[in-house]
Amino acid sequence: MTVDYFAHETAVIDEGCTIGKGTKVWHFSHIMPDCKIGENCNIGQNVVVSPGVVLGHNVKVQNNVSIYTGVTCEDDVFLGPSMVFTNVVNPRSAVNRRGQYAKTKVGKGVSIGANATIVCGSDLGEYAFIGAGAVVTKDVAAYALVIGNPARQTGWMSEYGHKLDFRDNFAICPESGEKYELQNGEVVKVDNV
Repeated sequence: MTVDYFAHETAVIDEGCTIGKGTKVWHFSHIMPDCKIGENCNIGQNVVVSPGVVLGHNVKVQNNVSIYTGVTCEDDVFLGPSMVFTNVVNPRSAVNRRGQYAKTKVGKGVSIGANATIVCGSDLGEYAFIGAGAVVTKDVAAYALVIGNPARQTGWMSEYGHKLDFRDNFAICPESGEKYELQNGEVVKVDNV
């Protein structure tokens, strides 16, 4: 069987996982059974990817991240250093809740900052931006910027990661020139005409 991904010699790759072409798994990381990792991902050092986790293509996982069962990350997600997901709302050491893992969906293009915590059962909308150290306890809208503990929305972000300045319900990303519209409390990217 040909392996078309890179795994550092100290990485542990369990049988039964799928790892896409061009993906890199670095020092002391553990990829557990039945997880699916897409193409061109980068799994930093000391990362745990638990059974059943799904990572799309081009996902960047920085050092010391724990991705627990129940988490799905779509394409182009960035997981910052030492951020963590949970998968049980009310954990107790003496109570086995393995069959009660809550699901967390991380939409395409989401960035999660260093040391952030994502409490299970939350959906993070496409291109949301979670600030460093934030504690997310509920769903986050697409393109939303959230910070703090508990995380609260303080603005909107472009697909290139720039804060959007809306005037008359329109904003333009300073890097890409892409145009966004605020419609009924949601941000939508609109065609540049």
